Amino acid sequence: MKYLQLKKTQFRLSDALCLQINDLTINEGDSWAFVGSNGSGKSALANALCQEGVLLSGEFINTFTRPISLSFEKLQKMIEEEWRRNNTDLLSEGEEDTGLTVAQVIQMQVKDNDKCLLLAKQFGVEYLLSRRFKYLSTGESRKILLIQLLMNEPDLLILDEPFDGLDIDSRRALNELLILLHQQNLTIVLILNRFNDIPDFIQHAGLLIHCELVAKGEKESILSDSVIAQLSHSETLKSFTLPEQDSPDAIPQLSPTLSPIILKNGVVSYNDKPVLYHLTWEVKPQQHWQILGPNGAGKSTLLSLITGDHPQGYSNDLTLFGRKRGSGETVWEIKRHIGYVSNALHQSYRVSSSVKNVIISGFHDSIGIYQAITDKQLKLADEWLALIGLTAHANNPFHSLSWGQQRLVLIVRALVKHPTLLILDEPLQGLDTTNRLLVQRFIDIMISHSNTQLLFVSHHQEDAPLCITHRLTFIKDGEIYRYQQEIC
Repeated sequence: MKYLQLKKTQFRLSDALCLQINDLTINEGDSWAFVGSNGSGKSALANALCQEGVLLSGEFINTFTRPISLSFEKLQKMIEEEWRRNNTDLLSEGEEDTGLTVAQVIQMQVKDNDKCLLLAKQFGVEYLLSRRFKYLSTGESRKILLIQLLMNEPDLLILDEPFDGLDIDSRRALNELLILLHQQNLTIVLILNRFNDIPDFIQHAGLLIHCELVAKGEKESILSDSVIAQLSHSETLKSFTLPEQDSPDAIPQLSPTLSPIILKNGVVSYNDKPVLYHLTWEVKPQQHWQILGPNGAGKSTLLSLITGDHPQGYSNDLTLFGRKRGSGETVWEIKRHIGYVSNALHQSYRVSSSVKNVIISGFHDSIGIYQAITDKQLKLADEWLALIGLTAHANNPFHSLSWGQQRLVLIVRALVKHPTLLILDEPLQGLDTTNRLLVQRFIDIMISHSNTQLLFVSHHQEDAPLCITHRLTFIKDGEIYRYQQEIC
């Protein structure tokens, strides 16, 4: 039996990036789907399986003799080349269009009219054989190039994003063709963006995150994993509204033109040692900021100024939510505008509580519940749980969840009151790659559907969710840190 096996392999993507596959075996007749977001290493995996990648280390055994891949990029390149060869706009009146016919494209590598006709009939496209290839639709072109590959009698077929750009009927037709090929014992590998694109006939699945194969196995087992199920659930969230507030008057509405944070020439020092050094910074409406810097740079100090917890806030020219510090406002008037999640909060949430009750505690900014729960709060908590795909875990102990799921529940806890500002302090710290993607994806989903502004604090620029619009970076300069502000 033919097989492909990778053990502790690294493939070069660039000078700084490698695709890592620790353990993977694909046997003859298997059908696999590998899922990953843009930049996760999917196309690099397709190239590696076809032995077109640069192997840096590890063991790679491949006994397949005719592996062939097809990607949307290859299809586009071929169509563009065909148009350049014969641009019909340049033909003179009465001049024959000499573009390649479908039959010629199918037999470009293997000349066999009988085989071409047989495959075309199997795929239901024999009526296209005399048509010029460049006039086909995207779906028709995809089928023709697939037939062209099959003329080579591959023993391993790798299709990179085969369903992208196809309408419903074309997707259904392509799926039926793949089922037919699978029944003929052809080894099939699909590279996909979405879990929802995995066809029913697929037996095995894998998940790529940040250029690493982080999960693989039987499809049902992979998709039943609660974290991966949540990632799949997130793909279905397109048009929706966030659950409403428990008490709409709890947080005073600010003018849509009011900047929630204005700091002018901010300075914080301990024993005459500057921690925050002449920082002027304004968070304007609609902006979402990532705050970057190493340990000790002053990120936490800046956050404590914003949350009202730092005593030197009164000695700075600092305006929060339209009120200047020291003008008679209380710390609670500041905090009611803020939702906050940090590692310290996560670690301090040690009380025995259900997942639903952790979310409900967000209505009271408490760790644990010490007040009566209303019917409306129960209803809203259920709506938030449904949004993040954790309804089945509502009554489970909070600590029975994965660390990433716990972090996600704490973010929802911070959002239930619809704060003006959500501060996430190192929200991805301590998470494995799957849970990191889970939290990142839901941050983007929830922020994009709310009026809440985000401050995302991290050590690494690549941690930023897609919604980030601006970046504040702490840069060491001798004994102090200076600041770089930029639009993303």
